[in-house]
Amino acid sequence: SNLLHLAMRIKTILILLLTFISLSAQVTDRDLLDAYHREDMSIWKEYIDRLHLTEYRPATPDRVQTDLLYEYGYCGYIVAEAKKAGKESLLPEAKRYVKQYKQHVEALKNQLPKGHYEMHQSAVYVYELRLHGSIHPFNAMSLAKEATKLAPNDPLVLSYYGTCLFYSPKPFGSKSDALKWFEKAQPLFGDEQYTYCWVRKANEMYIQQCHDKLKK
Repeated sequence: SNLLHLAMRIKTILILLLTFISLSAQVTDRDLLDAYHREDMSIWKEYIDRLHLTEYRPATPDRVQTDLLYEYGYCGYIVAEAKKAGKESLLPEAKRYVKQYKQHVEALKNQLPKGHYEMHQSAVYVYELRLHGSIHPFNAMSLAKEATKLAPNDPLVLSYYGTCLFYSPKPFGSKSDALKWFEKAQPLFGDEQYTYCWVRKANEMYIQQCHDKLKK
């Protein structure tokens, strides 16, 4: 009976794993990038809700990295939405996604490329600050800077630091300082692995916004 119980348990686990794989496979990075272009974040929400970024989810290290980037992006979106006048009802949802993102960042700490843990931890602090969950503005900026030292040729890390400088008030940040980091990241996004990366597209948009604002 013990063997039968074990066999049933293994079968159940396999079914769950195959379900997770098939659900994730239904949406490609190209689909998610297209949704980003259209500003249709409902597809991102659906994708993230299906993610199980834990030791039980079979994923290669690069997929873990990519999926965590989607969480980072979606949290940025939902936090910004929840802060808009008349949309306060989204605050509990925003807090839930940020909490989940924070848990995943910690759980995946040892699986992330150099500088990525610091980048994501910085983002968690930024989102918590915006949601009044905790106050770590200096930690957020110092972690973002530390990430660039750990990964000086990683466009994701460089672009993230540019984002921090873009949104930070003076004297902590500025559009001209941000532009330098976005432009430093841009040629590195030419690598094939970033073809369908939403951060590459965001980096291009930030460069344009910096130019527009600096012209005024």
